[in-house]
Amino acid sequence: MANLKELKNRISSVTSTQKITKAMKMVAAAKLRHAEEAANAARPYAERMDSMMASLASGMVGKDNAPKLLAGTGSDQRQLIIVATGERGLCGGFNSSISKAAALKVDKLLAQGKDVKILCVGKKGRDVLKRKYSHLIIGTVDLSGSKRIGFDDAQPIAQRVLTMFDADEFDVCTIFYAKFVSVLTQTVTEQQIIPAPVPEKADAEESDILYEYEPEEEEILAELLPRNLSVQIFRALLENSASEQGARMSAMDNATRNAGEMIDKLTLQYNRERQAAITSELIEIISGAEAL
Repeated sequence: MANLKELKNRISSVTSTQKITKAMKMVAAAKLRHAEEAANAARPYAERMDSMMASLASGMVGKDNAPKLLAGTGSDQRQLIIVATGERGLCGGFNSSISKAAALKVDKLLAQGKDVKILCVGKKGRDVLKRKYSHLIIGTVDLSGSKRIGFDDAQPIAQRVLTMFDADEFDVCTIFYAKFVSVLTQTVTEQQIIPAPVPEKADAEESDILYEYEPEEEEILAELLPRNLSVQIFRALLENSASEQGARMSAMDNATRNAGEMIDKLTLQYNRERQAAITSELIEIISGAEAL
């Protein structure tokens, strides 16, 4: 009977866990809907701004008066890596996949003799990277207090990066995040944001259009490049938010189904043990009756 009691307690424990994972899945599904809508809404704006920036910047590349955010410092020795992850776990391999991709980049840069600094957005990425790169981490941005990611969350990060760039603390800045594709698919993305990347050739549709700018291109770029940095970081945070909820929803769905399978196995084992105990008791009663 002690074994039956132990099995009953295990069934009760797994059932409680299943209720929790099912509730977490429902919460993640609700949050995913809002996060996906925000990410989808930001994509056209960010992509159109990229296109306009490419059109403006294509005529400025190589000129002496090109903005520093576009032309860069002329070197790539000092690298700043921004690693955007979540503030919470229980979301499958979401946080670890981003951290792993960033770690591979850091190892590659260090092998080339580059100077690397890491800025973590989200404590889960920091927790993974600090085991090996604690001496390279210069800070962590905590977004745990934000219920929904907004532009106000991205602006301080962009301002901090701009301040460091103006202080000549790095030459190239790259951000790592997960782009949301679907609930089952999130693509780890590496994006250079400083200096602003300029495509070698603009889209055919754009190249056929001639624009006249007022004021001059360098003045417009000097104003738009810092704003574009904020937009790209904001876009990365939105994509990350949707990806995190999608990964958590998928992970909790798998956990709920696994718990159900475990409950079925434990219930079957419990019934067998109970039947064996009842049979044993009947045999003892019958044997005792026959002995009388």
